[in-house]
Amino acid sequence: MDNSGPHTSSPGPQNASNKDNRHIIHPNSQLLIRLPTKEVRNIRIDASPGEKSINLGKFGSLKQKYLVGQPYGLSYEVQNDKTLVILPPRRLEELEETGATNELIVDGNEFVQPLTYTEIDALKKSGLHASEIIKRQIESHANFELKTEYSKDKYRKRKQAKFAKEITVLEPSLFNVTSYFFEKDPAKIMHLRIDTLGQMANLANLRPGGRYIVVDAVSGLLVATALERLGGEGRVLYMSESDTPPQFQALDLLNMPESHISILKQLDWAASDEDHEPIRAPFETDTGEYRSIGQKERYEKRKLALEAHAQLREEFFAGEWDGLLIAAQYEPFSIVQRLTPYLAGSATITIYSPFLQILSEAQAKMRPLPAYLSPSITEAWLRQYQVLPGRTHPMMSMTGGGGYILHAIHVYDDPTASSAMAGLRQRKRQQRERNASRAAEKSKNKAVLEANQDVEMLSEVDK
Repeated sequence: MDNSGPHTSSPGPQNASNKDNRHIIHPNSQLLIRLPTKEVRNIRIDASPGEKSINLGKFGSLKQKYLVGQPYGLSYEVQNDKTLVILPPRRLEELEETGATNELIVDGNEFVQPLTYTEIDALKKSGLHASEIIKRQIESHANFELKTEYSKDKYRKRKQAKFAKEITVLEPSLFNVTSYFFEKDPAKIMHLRIDTLGQMANLANLRPGGRYIVVDAVSGLLVATALERLGGEGRVLYMSESDTPPQFQALDLLNMPESHISILKQLDWAASDEDHEPIRAPFETDTGEYRSIGQKERYEKRKLALEAHAQLREEFFAGEWDGLLIAAQYEPFSIVQRLTPYLAGSATITIYSPFLQILSEAQAKMRPLPAYLSPSITEAWLRQYQVLPGRTHPMMSMTGGGGYILHAIHVYDDPTASSAMAGLRQRKRQQRERNASRAAEKSKNKAVLEANQDVEMLSEVDK
């Protein structure tokens, strides 16, 4: 694509090969749109976009068909006829400092900005481009030339966020989705930040082919992370409060392919008890005959569901799971204690909580138990930077904390086993005993040799 200037967006081709590409916008897919105000909105493209529109409020409306077939990450300018113009990437330009200062600026009166709200609104309704409106505001601004170059740049950006109709379509990746939830409603995901989520995935050793148990109360972000890392190979078992299918908004936003989601299974807490006998609905009639084909299909579907549930329980009770990930509002140690018997040796246990006290209590309970190796707590820490030529510095406002992670490794409890230090001390003691035995044997041999020499000398004297 030639990025030398704007290009009009047209509906992209819809072929079978493109539908498997997660980096292309398809019908019936989710996407995130970043507005000039930096606000991010979640939009779903209809299965048949046609002439359907997306309303962005004061930033205008656009037709969905102009987004379909386009790659994620492009920036557009919304036109009055609901079409889109692709914008080229912007360059970072270094500002040259001048001798201007802000000390002579006097704001807060009509003389500084003669253009009134009514006049600006009339210019917008006349169809004048946002850049022209901003240009007129700058020209009529009495103190604009008194500002420093940095203040002028900030002024232009504020006006662009207010008048420009430029949007950016973000790819619904795990990073962008987590950031979207964190900015929109952090309590919904227990204030789980993206860097904390990445540390959990690393500590849990998520890998293709692994088998993991997940307790998720963060809108499915933990489940989505596990599915993304496994890539359709292995098993992810979600422990739920009921037997109804879970509604994970994160999975829906990620546009995850069915091959990835197929390895996700659900088991409720009651079914995780080996003594529990689930209530089974009848899957066949008393007479063996069915009133209709529909009734027969319902009974067969019910039978298949019961068989799949029984097989899942057998898989869970067979144990040897590779890891346990927890981000729940329940007391974490009770969950760990319940699921530990089904973990494999060297399985990872990773727990997240926004509160240190909760994890400290769980750590204190796990330390005396031989089944948990080195339970330790880490605090997530992140510093965001503004990166601009000559203006790189930490952001002025950031989150105070990213929560805490408790990590441990499950080991089999063997009463006859000894620690590495105990084995080292035992080997050293055995070595000392062998050295003492050799020294005693050597001393004994020396004494025998001397005694034999004395006997020989006496024999020579007698002769």
